[in-house]
Amino acid sequence: MIVVVGALIIGITLGLLGSGGSILTVPVLIYLLGHDQKVAVTESLAIVGGLAAFGVFTYARQRLVDYRSVIFFGLPGIAGTTLGAGLGSRLSGHTQLILFAVVMLSAAILMLRAPRGQEAAVEENCDDGPSPASASRSIPWKLVLHGLAVGILTALVGVGGGFLVIPALVLGSGLPMRRAVGTSLAVVAMNSLGGLTRYLSLGAEVDWSTVLMFLLLGTAGTILGGRLSDLISQNTLRRGFGALLVGLAIMVLVREVPAHTCHMPDPGTADQSRSAAVFTAPAASVDR
Repeated sequence: MIVVVGALIIGITLGLLGSGGSILTVPVLIYLLGHDQKVAVTESLAIVGGLAAFGVFTYARQRLVDYRSVIFFGLPGIAGTTLGAGLGSRLSGHTQLILFAVVMLSAAILMLRAPRGQEAAVEENCDDGPSPASASRSIPWKLVLHGLAVGILTALVGVGGGFLVIPALVLGSGLPMRRAVGTSLAVVAMNSLGGLTRYLSLGAEVDWSTVLMFLLLGTAGTILGGRLSDLISQNTLRRGFGALLVGLAIMVLVREVPAHTCHMPDPGTADQSRSAAVFTAPAASVDR
């Protein structure tokens, strides 16, 4: 029952925020299902990528996807996932989760400390047309650099990256919040697919039955979340999103920092352990 509720919450959060689902997926897989960190990272990319791909169609029908931003964000992001997965395969699971928490805190600060002038842009209800920033020919290399960085972090810490895409689109590109949400779903789907493909090529293990269960239940949650987004103030949505990130980041740090300290390898054995396969834990055997 806990797993069912967790999968539904992930879907609702993804539909509501355009991200967040990826933040919840990794902790649920590790702390509720008992999956190995490396396995959970790969499974999270498969789950969130699938849910995002479904969710983007809902926003696209409402014309809430900025395709220009998708191109400049998504394509560099796919390239970045190749680099991120390569780095992630060389780090311990505890280290990846600590980085995961640090990234969440950084995104929370961006959302909670939005400039006052940006408040109006976030609250603006002009989602049926392009925002002024997106309609103008803003400097594309900013989106390219953002996309590359998000792609690296997506694969490195095993999340879709929407919690970094949304602040960049809202605060940097000037998209209204709901249009940024729809656009982020498209970018999340692209980045997750790129990261998943790279991890599988490196020999990652995936419990596909778990992935399928989360996709089915999460899809229902995504539909509900998309409908709820019409009923919630966009400014409230942004602030709630930031608060959620802070709480999850603290929880992960409290759990993983002591574990990382206890599992630090001896200098004499570090090279040998680094050369061992990092994806050897069978996914099917980690269920409680």
